[in-house]
Amino acid sequence: MSAKSYDAVVVGARCAGSPIAMLLARKGYRVLVVDKSTFPSDTVSTHMIHPPGIAALRRWGVLDAMLATGVPPVDTYAFDFGPFTLEGAPGTGETPLAYAPRRTRIDKVLVDAAAEAGAEVREGFTVDEILVEDGRVTGVRGHGRGGQPVTERARVVVGADGFRSVVAEAVAAERYHEKPKLLCGYYTYWSGLPMNGRFETYIRPGRGFAAWPTNDGVTLVVVGWPYAEFEANKSDVEGNYLKSLALAPEFAGRVDAATREERFAGMAVPNFFRKPYGPGWALVGDAGYNKDFITAMGMQDAFRDAELCARALDEALSGARPYDEAMAGYQATRDEGSLPMYEFTTELATLEPPPPDLVALLTAINGNQAAMDEFAQLNAGVVSPADFFAPPNVARLMSGQASRA
Repeated sequence: MSAKSYDAVVVGARCAGSPIAMLLARKGYRVLVVDKSTFPSDTVSTHMIHPPGIAALRRWGVLDAMLATGVPPVDTYAFDFGPFTLEGAPGTGETPLAYAPRRTRIDKVLVDAAAEAGAEVREGFTVDEILVEDGRVTGVRGHGRGGQPVTERARVVVGADGFRSVVAEAVAAERYHEKPKLLCGYYTYWSGLPMNGRFETYIRPGRGFAAWPTNDGVTLVVVGWPYAEFEANKSDVEGNYLKSLALAPEFAGRVDAATREERFAGMAVPNFFRKPYGPGWALVGDAGYNKDFITAMGMQDAFRDAELCARALDEALSGARPYDEAMAGYQATRDEGSLPMYEFTTELATLEPPPPDLVALLTAINGNQAAMDEFAQLNAGVVSPADFFAPPNVARLMSGQASRA
């Protein structure tokens, strides 16, 4: 049994866990972060980090390390609706670009940043049990590969271990705003498919697909269809994937001229919020809030929630605010910032035809560069859906005004 005691044990060391470990360690807290994987390693992911997520990496001083992996920039988001395409800039003057690094690269960058900040990183460590005493989480029990069981104690255990979180399950974290799996998506990587800095999305009846560049000169292409078709389509993923791309013949021709480099990876995820804290425990990233991948917001939201949770835990652990008060503030801020995009994302994930009022709005936007930029920024999380679809803003866009009031 370990003799150490930590201020925080973080379970999960990817895009939520390593940032919160890093931020707490920089505040001087004793932090242990554990993960069953060893790094670099891959995981199912869209890879996309929109401009607000890139701004977080810059704040943390790790952006240069990510850029050193050679990941190409994305400066244009294009949305092909068939009759027309909206193209716009996703970022702001301060943070104009998005990037989509392979998880083998960005997760390693984040793990190293946590270690450099002073957190103890334990890779290849499986958590077998969340320790609870008198209704309060007090630590974890687990083992390294081939190692003996060890117990680690902490003032707080943070679950950053995805939507199947062992921490969330152990404490029976309350779920709310739940929605079922809506979309089933499969992706792979293609060489010889240059994107020239573009993130391209194609919206077709009952299908959605998209492409963007990642590391090593390859392009990720993902295709989605309604989850109701999962059983019917799973026996021929490649055939259904290619049939979907054929709905956009020009793009399908570009893919035909390219070379598939890897196997297909697939995902279909539930949609929910979890209460992200309780006595001795907290949740960040997909462990606390999960939604469909169609808007590729997972990594960006993980970065945001890591900052929010680290700030609240600092207030609680330092005694500046009572634990419940600080963590309730974290939950309220997270939910207020997340719910509009959650509703927008889950509506998109149905792949149902857009209602007439949305068709009219998109038609009005077409050709108005400032408005198309704003639409791109909506999809990048720079502009909230609550603001974009607010009646005064819709009226302004419909009138063809060129800039936001």
